[in-house]
Amino acid sequence: MHFVIMGCGRVGASLARSLERGGHDVAVVDQDPAAFRRLGPEFAGRRVEGVGFDRDTLLQAGIEQAYAFAAVSSGDNSNILAARVARETFGVEHVVARIYDPDRAEIYQRLGIPTVATVRWTADQVIRRLLPQGHAPEHTDASGAVIIAEVQVDPSWVGRRLSQIESATGTRVAYLTRLGEGTIPGPDTVYQEGDLVHLTIPRARVGDVERVLDKAPPAQD
Repeated sequence: MHFVIMGCGRVGASLARSLERGGHDVAVVDQDPAAFRRLGPEFAGRRVEGVGFDRDTLLQAGIEQAYAFAAVSSGDNSNILAARVARETFGVEHVVARIYDPDRAEIYQRLGIPTVATVRWTADQVIRRLLPQGHAPEHTDASGAVIIAEVQVDPSWVGRRLSQIESATGTRVAYLTRLGEGTIPGPDTVYQEGDLVHLTIPRARVGDVERVLDKAPPAQD
């Protein structure tokens, strides 16, 4: 898969190298050409000099073929603007933005852009948001048979109870992240726009669960 990363600081460079080691194609965008030195001589991906929310720069980075986009520069506004351009202009479905001000996370979540505040930032967290969830589970039991993973849910599930997600997938909701805060849902908790759903899934069924939640829910009686 092709990934575009805006920002070649320590996090961006680490993320790029991790994705490339996983066999993916990576393009890194940064205004400062000297920043690309952080990638190291072994990095084989594209190095694109320019502003990460500029249309021509993103086209040069292959945004039209991108599976996912990560905005991890040093500026909150630039990251959110770039993430919105990637999603709204180029239709990139999997987008994540780094922020320095955690108080603004709620605003960004309402825009539909998953964000990670600096205090919680690691390259692994970003990879979990970008890759299909079977690739990077949040937790795996000792036998490797059961995982907890954040699974993408189609927007058509908004307004449905989480118990319906459990019933349709044969899984259990481990916890819910809403507006940046983790919570254990009750039996009547309803899925809202911007929620992140973390499911307990048998590893062998991850693909099946993702396919169920990637389409509209069954009609209600």
